[in-house]
Amino acid sequence: MLKHHEGMAYDVAAVRAHFPALREGAAHFDGPGGSQTPDVVGEAVREALTSAISNRGGVTAAERRAEEIVRTARRTMGEFLNAGSIVFGRSMTQLTYDFSRTLAKNWRPGDEIVVTRLDHDANIRPWVQAAEAARATVRWAPFDRTTGELPVEAVTKLLSDRTRVVAITAASNLLGTRPDVATIAAAAHEMAAFVYVDGVHYTPHAPVDVEALDADFFVCSPYKFLGPHLGVLAAAPELLETLRPDKLLPSTNAVPERFELGTLPYELLAGTTAAVEFLRGLDGLEEHELGLRDRLEAGLHELGVRIYSKASLRTPTVLFSVDGLDPAEVYRRLGAEGVNAPAGHFYAIECSRWLGLGDKGAVRAGIGPYTDESDVDRLLKAVAKLR
Repeated sequence: MLKHHEGMAYDVAAVRAHFPALREGAAHFDGPGGSQTPDVVGEAVREALTSAISNRGGVTAAERRAEEIVRTARRTMGEFLNAGSIVFGRSMTQLTYDFSRTLAKNWRPGDEIVVTRLDHDANIRPWVQAAEAARATVRWAPFDRTTGELPVEAVTKLLSDRTRVVAITAASNLLGTRPDVATIAAAAHEMAAFVYVDGVHYTPHAPVDVEALDADFFVCSPYKFLGPHLGVLAAAPELLETLRPDKLLPSTNAVPERFELGTLPYELLAGTTAAVEFLRGLDGLEEHELGLRDRLEAGLHELGVRIYSKASLRTPTVLFSVDGLDPAEVYRRLGAEGVNAPAGHFYAIECSRWLGLGDKGAVRAGIGPYTDESDVDRLLKAVAKLR
């Protein structure tokens, strides 16, 4: 495990040494779709899978081991997000579908749901479809196409005493834009609406405080921050107690287990705990990533590349296109140079269409904990070769 100390420079070489995938030689800018995984996470998964383990309980050692893995993962994620209760699921998409259907049980015709054009479809479509089933109204908040900003008033002007849910991203997975979630949440709560925050792209790049964000529900995905493929939802236990999801008759009604369908993937929970512990050792990560983002953007500007990520507060994620070249062709040619920077709409299809990029989208370069200056320079050199 890495041990950094206050005041020390971020040691990216030491970080990279923990990522076996980097030995293949590619420069990875594909982290927004799923980060590479450090050795300690793989070891935690392996140990859980190969140890004696069974369904949770307190009689046998195997049962107690499963119970401890779950308790530790809940506690670790709760501390990491500053949240009261943690629900685990297959993915953020699955959790959002489950919770949208549960919340929609209390909706009536004429109720209103607010979604944004900035969001990933996993924080749009479940709400739109649940609203259609309940004959509720969907209200759409636009973002500024020029700046990539989502102004507070774009959302707050849509609120009314019929608003039931405001679904909003904490950081756009396409543009990196970080809206003012706390201010929007405060306005939504004045209307007694729930606030459901997609933190999938936010969590890998900024300290998360669910209470400070004033989010009723906050969802994220460990595989975006060095962990295994899994979904996490955070909420206050008192709120979860008020919700009645569909579940099997013999399954527990306790919170948060009532929201978890079937046996939990213990090995993935062990890996999630290891990922969070690894991240906690990365002092200076945010400054490291933003410094590389500035280096990348400056280089792309010099090359005359069109950049769409312009919000004043944004993650180290850059969406760009090269004039005269299809995004998919840029992706292929960068890949041939050992630079993994994919192209598309990345399921933020409303965002891509709102930008005028259609369903083809653009090229996305995401910087992560293991990105170094040579990676950025390789990307810039590969883009220059295109032109």
